[in-house]
Amino acid sequence: MKANIVMKYVSVISVVSAIGMFAYVVHASKATSYLSGDPKVCINCHTMNSLYATWQHSSHRKAATCVDCHLPRESLVDKILAKSRDGFNHSYAMTFRTYEGRNIRASEDARQRIQANCISCHREIVSEITAMNELYRTGGSGGVERVCWTCHRDVPHGRVRGLTATPDNIGIKEI
Repeated sequence: MKANIVMKYVSVISVVSAIGMFAYVVHASKATSYLSGDPKVCINCHTMNSLYATWQHSSHRKAATCVDCHLPRESLVDKILAKSRDGFNHSYAMTFRTYEGRNIRASEDARQRIQANCISCHREIVSEITAMNELYRTGGSGGVERVCWTCHRDVPHGRVRGLTATPDNIGIKEI
């Protein structure tokens, strides 16, 4: 009978400890902030500081946030799945140092989303460009499909491509 009571206490303490550890991890990682579309969420991880800082000084600052460019717009489910997948990939790359050149690069899926969102916002401007792009690809020149950043390489993140390339990259200054 005494062993049964001890096992109940051990079980209760284990469950309470697991809940406490989970709550601590959620708090320490600012996990609930990822449910918002605030651009400051992207700088929970210091890797994104240079990208956030350059976006702050870009023409896109007043028109588009990180979510507007980097996540799908079609459905909430697609947005949540993409945000979860990208967040996991970024966390994995930072934890296990699998990123190349000290940078996190956009996956092929993310590149397609960014391209689609560029075209979505700038539809009127790019209609002729996309028609020319199709002609370029299929016109026998052997060209490959171009993306917006082929020409607009520095939009909206400037020339900064490294973790240490932006002055004061340890903290973000509000402008």
